[in-house]
Amino acid sequence: MPSATRQVGATRVLIVDDSAVARALIARQIEPHERFRVVGAVSHVEAALAFLSDHSADIILLDVAMPGMDGITALPRLIAAGGGARIIIVSASTPAGGAAAVQALAQGAADTLDKPRPQGLAGFGDALLQKLDALARSGDRAAPVPRPRAPVVREAVPFNGAWPDIIGIGASTGGIHALGELFAPIPATMTVPIVVTQHLPATFISFFAAQMTAMARRPSVMAEDRMRVRAGQIIVAPGDAHVTFVRLTDGGAAIRLKYERARSGCLPSVDPMFASMAELWGERAWGIVLTGMGRDGLEGARMLKAAGATIVAQDRDSAVVWGMPGAVVTDGLADAVMTPEAIGAMIAAGAPR
Repeated sequence: MPSATRQVGATRVLIVDDSAVARALIARQIEPHERFRVVGAVSHVEAALAFLSDHSADIILLDVAMPGMDGITALPRLIAAGGGARIIIVSASTPAGGAAAVQALAQGAADTLDKPRPQGLAGFGDALLQKLDALARSGDRAAPVPRPRAPVVREAVPFNGAWPDIIGIGASTGGIHALGELFAPIPATMTVPIVVTQHLPATFISFFAAQMTAMARRPSVMAEDRMRVRAGQIIVAPGDAHVTFVRLTDGGAAIRLKYERARSGCLPSVDPMFASMAELWGERAWGIVLTGMGRDGLEGARMLKAAGATIVAQDRDSAVVWGMPGAVVTDGLADAVMTPEAIGAMIAAGAPR
């Protein structure tokens, strides 16, 4: 029986999976921790919607392949019925599962997690608790957050007086949906190259690049070593390497992939990308930090700022997790703090075609 403390203050979790074994395995990882409470475990979407009509949940763990309505089709209804509940897609790490997970993330799911296997429960349990903790903290809007003086944003005007030669974007939890909102207003004809480091499993990156192509309406490719940075292209960091840059003899730039673990612990990491942009482009670079847990991007943003570049961070209220952009804002590095849609509109208004 849950304790009174758990009943009142715990983060409420709903499990939606057609496998009784999977539901039991997932619940077993959560129940020993009093900061969480499994409030329901149901086998299909209609049961989840019925549950949410009478009960509340803070986080929903959602399977994809289920009889009746699948998790992807159900996602908009569950987001609406959940009344602010964050959804983690728990999918099989297969090509089909990866594609479905990326599609779900683009549609508003907060995060994704490989489905548990009996032989790998320890790793699954640790990853699950990390994601639950991050989303639980992000839901606490009453927690005090240090805020520097709000920067003055000059609408649709580059902050340092010149349009950038390159834009780098870093994101993690909730990032794919935020990227979709950011790219929506940007014309497909914009010529400034954009490089994106999004924390995702390596097996998801090809699906993510395809999703980026659809969202941005222009070519999006996974970075390869020695690939030339071309106008109008979107380059996505692979899931197992950092993107950095080298100057070519003709004045252009090319990708150099790095594989060593970054100080942030992330692979890929936003920090090496930003640091390399600072070295090659300096004040002609923009760094954008979107939603994500942790502090990846902070060190690189400091280097960009020191080089005279422009830094834009996602605002707290629109972020699934305000860890990464929050670190940049509280360090006083952000020239603007905006929603993803506002960032995209600002880029669209001044972007060279």
